[in-house]
Amino acid sequence: MSGTGAGRESSDPLSGAAKPPEASGVDLARVALRAAKEQARARGAAVQQKKQSRRGGGLRSGARSDGRDPLPLGSAINRLITERGWETPAAVGGVMGRWPQIVGDDLAKHCVPLRYDEDPAERVLTVQCDSTAWATQLRLLAPQLVARLNTDLGHGTVRVIKVLGPGGPQRRFGPLRTPGSRGPGDTYG
Repeated sequence: MSGTGAGRESSDPLSGAAKPPEASGVDLARVALRAAKEQARARGAAVQQKKQSRRGGGLRSGARSDGRDPLPLGSAINRLITERGWETPAAVGGVMGRWPQIVGDDLAKHCVPLRYDEDPAERVLTVQCDSTAWATQLRLLAPQLVARLNTDLGHGTVRVIKVLGPGGPQRRFGPLRTPGSRGPGDTYG
């Protein structure tokens, strides 16, 4: 058989590799139809977006869930805490709510957590006691309490516990004041 037949492959003179057979009319028609369908879809999507923007918004509710669906309150709060980066303050706030379980009932009756400074250099939990005796007791227990809080909240969450004594009455300076005195001493100290 001489000449080129439909079933023969010709070889490329430069590379010596066989060329794939050229696409026939049916294959070309399929490729053209596929391209036309994709272009029509793209035009339709553009027209749909244009219509939606004229109507005052692109998103409409539907049968499938999206980011606009209502959430249960707990999930919404957890999502907000995560988005804002409030994990540590929220955990410390939980500790303040569970203070009697963490330190014990006796100590919790006399010592109250006031605030938490989340500055990474400090991370101080401030606690106020109702007497100087309980303040001294808490200062002695502070290392164990810091260790217990860090196991509960995560390592390094609380570095120092600052213990405040009781807040005394305002010091009033009157005519019966002894020169050089500093006011009531031991119980408000």
